[in-house]
Amino acid sequence: MVKPSLISVISQKENKGNRGSVEFQVVNFTNKIKKLTSHLELHKKDSSSQRGLRKILGKRQRLLNYLSKKNIERYKELIRGLDSREKKTR
Repeated sequence: MVKPSLISVISQKENKGNRGSVEFQVVNFTNKIKKLTSHLELHKKDSSSQRGLRKILGKRQRLLNYLSKKNIERYKELIRGLDSREKKTR
């Protein structure tokens, strides 16, 4: 579930683990989304977890939009590393 290789690459690239970087935050949100999704498969009526999942999805989407506008190459590299969606070209 957790992609330690991608996290280690990001932390080595960003001066020993810059946890405030957009890439690191997106990876963290992706891991949380995977955990919440598996939780909600078992507990379908857990509305507070559903709300939390929607909030995290929105935060991740805003970060990805920001990164795509700021630096398209870093965005493409991150999407390629996550394999979370089809690669878009802008």
